[in-house]
Amino acid sequence: MQLRVFYGGTFDPVHDGHLAVARHARDALDATVRLMPAADPPHRDTPGASAVHRARMLDLAVAGERGLAVDRRELQRDGRSYSIDTVRGIRDESGPDALVALLIGADSLLDLPNWKDWQALFDVTHFIVAERPGSTIDDPLPEPLQGFLAGRWADSAASLHALPAGRVLRLRQPLQPESATDVRRRIADGRPWGELVPPAVAAYIERHNLYGAGAPPPASL
Repeated sequence: MQLRVFYGGTFDPVHDGHLAVARHARDALDATVRLMPAADPPHRDTPGASAVHRARMLDLAVAGERGLAVDRRELQRDGRSYSIDTVRGIRDESGPDALVALLIGADSLLDLPNWKDWQALFDVTHFIVAERPGSTIDDPLPEPLQGFLAGRWADSAASLHALPAGRVLRLRQPLQPESATDVRRRIADGRPWGELVPPAVAAYIERHNLYGAGAPPPASL
């Protein structure tokens, strides 16, 4: 049975670092990775671009990419995008024995105790943690995370197939410095930014004047 991997996030905008994480997970796990944009993320400010724009940029970013797809389920329901509701929906449609995993960053793992019903997530999904420079989990984890995750660490991708949910796999990533915050700041500051996102995404941002790109300069006083 193939592992079903869901990579949630705001993707505001999707950039080359996101794609590097998704590709590495796809190859390491031999699985299709579904990039799942959040409509109304509970853990951050309102996104700079609408859900429609963010999803369309994802479509452009993964077009022609083997093993990468866009999943719009969080955009198709009302209310806030809580992971526990999303994953329970995935579990309901997949069945009790399906192999389901959420792909998250190391910073998200550290923040997990602040998520709604976070401990219940392990009843319905595995976690795959993408570590990047400056965002790792080498130090002892804070409580209650350290104690709760004891005995849940997976030593290989293959070991995730022993159970439908409940394990955590560390997936060390290639060096990728990009961040969505940096892309937005560069656009706002008028600094170069196009090399941080796929060309089709850069063109879309400029065409729709997202984050201030392509907007006319302010009038002089």
